[in-house]
Amino acid sequence: MNTPPTSLWGNRDFLKLWAAHTAETLGSLMGALSFTAVLVVEASPQQMALLAAAGAAPGLVAGLPAGVWVDRLKRKPVLVTADIGRALALATIPAAHVLGALRIEHLYAVTFLAGLLDVFFDVAHPSFVPLIVRRDQFVEANARMSATASVVEVGAFSVSGWIVQLWSAMVSVAVNASTFLVSGALLLLIRRSEPRPRDSGMQGPVSLRGELAGGLRFLWRQPLLRALSVAHVLRGLSSGIIGALILLFGIRELGFAPGVLGMIFAMGGVSSLGGAFLTPWLTRQFGIGSVLVTMGVFIGVAILFLPLARGPLVVAAAFLVTQQLLGDWAWAVYDINELSLRQAVTPDQVRGRVNSAVRWLSVGATFLGALLAGAVVAWIGMRWTLAFGGATTLLAALLLALSPVRSVKESPQETAA
Repeated sequence: MNTPPTSLWGNRDFLKLWAAHTAETLGSLMGALSFTAVLVVEASPQQMALLAAAGAAPGLVAGLPAGVWVDRLKRKPVLVTADIGRALALATIPAAHVLGALRIEHLYAVTFLAGLLDVFFDVAHPSFVPLIVRRDQFVEANARMSATASVVEVGAFSVSGWIVQLWSAMVSVAVNASTFLVSGALLLLIRRSEPRPRDSGMQGPVSLRGELAGGLRFLWRQPLLRALSVAHVLRGLSSGIIGALILLFGIRELGFAPGVLGMIFAMGGVSSLGGAFLTPWLTRQFGIGSVLVTMGVFIGVAILFLPLARGPLVVAAAFLVTQQLLGDWAWAVYDINELSLRQAVTPDQVRGRVNSAVRWLSVGATFLGALLAGAVVAWIGMRWTLAFGGATTLLAALLLALSPVRSVKESPQETAA
């Protein structure tokens, strides 16, 4: 494999990867399935929670084995296959609607299949980036992809909401499917040759179970990865709770139209964009560890603005906008630093397994969070359930503050596998 160029602007393969990431992010943030569930199928709160759980369930089933396969295979074919598969799965929804056969069970199935392909894509992508850019460019590369993802977030949910409001949820689904096709096509244009996958880093012949165990052992024995993983679990629990209820809360509890709600959530994209641009400077000034802890606090406090939203639409909108502006920039800064730190300390031969293990833990917590939301919302209401999600994120920040992560200043070298 050739050495990556010294400048990211001169690295054509990174530019293609960057563009593909932007298109894939657009598809992931449009929320077409959620709009379809709420407005076409007229799903109940419990069904919305089950829909969120259906998207998280594949991570529990295939999350860990996906890491083994990603370590055994070249990463680009995995990414392309995941994109094409998600596009085809989404295309079945308008077809079923035209035939008058669209039901919530169909949405469960598509969400599950798309979630399964998400698993392989999300494990392979951070494992593919280090093959395209140099180690000293990890933070810069991740920051640029996060910045464009933030720009996409400004328009993705809003555009989807207005498409639904002006045309239909089915048009939104069709556009959503096309974004994954664009991403797959751009990935196919990357010319950088991938090396043959390395051995597993374990002595002697090993089984699937043995490779899984080796990856989990490495994750648990590396102090920084262990702390980040615990925080991932708590953040995943919070995400499951918030994700299962936020759209329903905005439309039915607060009374926002889909297009207006999309515009409010788009403010988070503006905030995220600012966070992505600030990340390199913040990391240099304060160090990775301090930034991670501080951003975790910002995220938790911001979530607490959601259950406080009430009253006239203009007042409720002010609370939601505050949450987006306060929290989303912190999410961007946190994610860039967390991913860069994980990439830096993990050797390539176990990178897929480590990424999949972290994702598996996070998705498992998201799955439990969605189920928890569906179970307790009828008991304590949506507002208190959302408040519990914010408190969980604050707990994650506290645990990071008490871990070795807080003392990390710069990206360390790889730990021996």
